[in-house]
Amino acid sequence: MIKVLVVDDHAVVRSGLSFMINSQEDMTVVGDAADGLEAYLETERHEPDIILMDLSMPPGENGLVTTKRIKDNFPETKVLILTMHDDEEYLFRALKLGASGYILKNAKDDELLDAIRALYQGEMYIYPKVTTALVRQFLQQNTSEEVSDSYVQLSNREQEVLPLIALGYGNKEIATKLCISVKTVETHKANIMNKLDLESRADIVKYAIKKNLIDL
Repeated sequence: MIKVLVVDDHAVVRSGLSFMINSQEDMTVVGDAADGLEAYLETERHEPDIILMDLSMPPGENGLVTTKRIKDNFPETKVLILTMHDDEEYLFRALKLGASGYILKNAKDDELLDAIRALYQGEMYIYPKVTTALVRQFLQQNTSEEVSDSYVQLSNREQEVLPLIALGYGNKEIATKLCISVKTVETHKANIMNKLDLESRADIVKYAIKKNLIDL
């Protein structure tokens, strides 16, 4: 049985996808989530085989950032991006951050189900508009620019804290959401500002928007 987690900020979309998936003999929905943080917690709780991940879930962490966090900590879980963004740039970033598939929300039901099964069997699934040659070319591109980016210097926890600060959460709220102490949050915040050479919360907000770490 393929265990699936459905992540989308619209309840009606989650409900419709869950109904379709649960009607399959070889699939079951083990949970759903409306945002990135909830998706991470549900992944931790249920250890799904496949995650259907929306890209835009405002306000909060977008699907690309969530995909990276999940793949960093749950490498066996496969992420299938399900989005309205018919854009090669989003596709390339998703693949680079660990997604195993990319499909549009206007795809047919059978196509989506086939994509889930393909990922479960260890394959990749990309919507037909992008050719295999183009994908191969992208995956071979020089990634030195991103490697040198100061963002990669942040720890996983600091990468979790940064978008929450940018969204205006206070230290106590962040501590509660991440189940850590206020003092730890303060330490992470100081480390973030030091590593990224930022001087204020406003700088953090600008940085998060520039790096597409949050949806507004």
